[in-house]
Amino acid sequence: MEAVEAVIKNMTQGGRIKCPACGDTRKKKNQKTMGVTINGEGTLYNCFHCGISGKLKPERVYIKPVPVSVPKPVHNQYLYDFLEKRGITKEVAKQYRVVGGNKFYNGSGDLPSIGFVYGPDPKEPSAIKWRATEKKCFTQEGAAQSFYGLEQLPDELETLIIVEGELDVLAMATAGIPAISCPNGAPMKVSRYEKDPSEDLKYHYIWSAKDLIEKTPKIVLAVDHDEPGEALSEELSRRIGRAKCWQFEWPEGCKDANDVLLKMGAKTLADLVENAVPVPLTGVYSASDYGDSVHTLYKQGHGNGVSTGWPTIDDLFTVAPGQLSVVTGLPGGGKSEFVDALMINLARNEGWTFAVASFENPVPTHIAKLSEKLTGKPFFSGPTERMTEEELSESEKFINDHFVFLDQKDGSPIGIDNLIEHTRQAVLRLGCRGLVIDPFNYIEQKASDKEHQSISAMLTRITSFAKAYDIHVWFVAHPAKMYPDPNGKTPPPKGMSISGSAAWFAKCDLGITVHRSGNYGDHQPEIHCWKSRFKWVGRIGMVKLDYDVATGRFSDVHEDWDFET
Repeated sequence: MEAVEAVIKNMTQGGRIKCPACGDTRKKKNQKTMGVTINGEGTLYNCFHCGISGKLKPERVYIKPVPVSVPKPVHNQYLYDFLEKRGITKEVAKQYRVVGGNKFYNGSGDLPSIGFVYGPDPKEPSAIKWRATEKKCFTQEGAAQSFYGLEQLPDELETLIIVEGELDVLAMATAGIPAISCPNGAPMKVSRYEKDPSEDLKYHYIWSAKDLIEKTPKIVLAVDHDEPGEALSEELSRRIGRAKCWQFEWPEGCKDANDVLLKMGAKTLADLVENAVPVPLTGVYSASDYGDSVHTLYKQGHGNGVSTGWPTIDDLFTVAPGQLSVVTGLPGGGKSEFVDALMINLARNEGWTFAVASFENPVPTHIAKLSEKLTGKPFFSGPTERMTEEELSESEKFINDHFVFLDQKDGSPIGIDNLIEHTRQAVLRLGCRGLVIDPFNYIEQKASDKEHQSISAMLTRITSFAKAYDIHVWFVAHPAKMYPDPNGKTPPPKGMSISGSAAWFAKCDLGITVHRSGNYGDHQPEIHCWKSRFKWVGRIGMVKLDYDVATGRFSDVHEDWDFET
């Protein structure tokens, strides 16, 4: 373990490396079997061959909090000159509590600066974000964790404008348009207009404005039209819900609200907001709307599927946002355990968060099972070493950051519309990327519908929701009763074997069976893929995984695979 961590702690970015523990003892010595993920929680590592895994915590330096204080109002001519050059009036600056003062910046020293005050209480602000007037230098007192400009919004609001920065709020206000801005701006790490998962924690301010967002019928996203701005727009619309989001194109030569105010005037800015169009439009798109995706498909040969965390499974299928997977298998075959292990892999390696409706598992029991998969140790006492209380606490923190549980504590039945609404809240709050429903038969169906009609309608609803919010949905469904063949073995169930409706096969994007081919002591379950709608996501076939009964962990079969990294 020490040898592994000695290598890991010197890494500055994640990726796939040769395992320091088992690489030199294997036939294929240069195969990169260890995945390393570096994020704000530390460095996570996991070898897909020998199973060694762990976490290196980041070094933490305690900084004593300093109270945020607003400078006393004085006549700072440089402040008003700075704003006047951007077309922003002195009256708007005072209304939005813009302040001035000298601030120290590393490498630049003391510089005249303007500050944007956050928080409802003028005497005790939650934060002040500062920027120098002469250079592009930035600093912050406190921690801005809410939209800027909330306190200036009118009580009744038909349209909410969200911009990227505080100066854009002031520009909108100068044009007579109330707006708010994101405290962290656009994400720093983006790829093909998608934010990096490590940026997820920066979006909690959306949840804090949940009531405002839900009661406002129309939300216009007026962010910068650069790569970070596009990523911000995508994440805001995904969390808020595309159905109520609108957008517009900035005029040529303008990238934000302040540009438009300066170059074209307040009326043009107001007209842009008035003529915004829905996101998405009406369900009809031109080929140019898919240009980025088409070129990505051409260059990379695949779409947006992410790794399952098992190289042998990745050769069979990956996980793509906006799709529906149906997972089936015989009772006791391990389908729920497999989905749990898949969620843990995606949470650890990709930073995904999940909403979980696991009706057959009480939530405390489910948390215990997830903890076993995280620590690699059993929750209860037994023949192998039990996890410590410290390890349990670390696991609970991780689960708390990456999972929410859709639990009907009063015992009342839950319908698909309730489930979708609960998940929508989870997307708004945590930016959930996945929804697990296990199993489907606990969902209340309309008494007036025939079973196959009800299931078909339910799958249509959940598929539309997955696409609208760009999440992946796993539906665990039991097969109809199956009978052994003449040799006494029960064949693996597939899509048409699932009880209730042929829609299980027809409407899923990915169909998976978890099956034990032998007796229940067989610790190498088969993972079958019986449907893949898109060839860049998966293929029809079967692979085996090793299964550890004590911890519920799955791993690649411990042999040299025919696998190219």
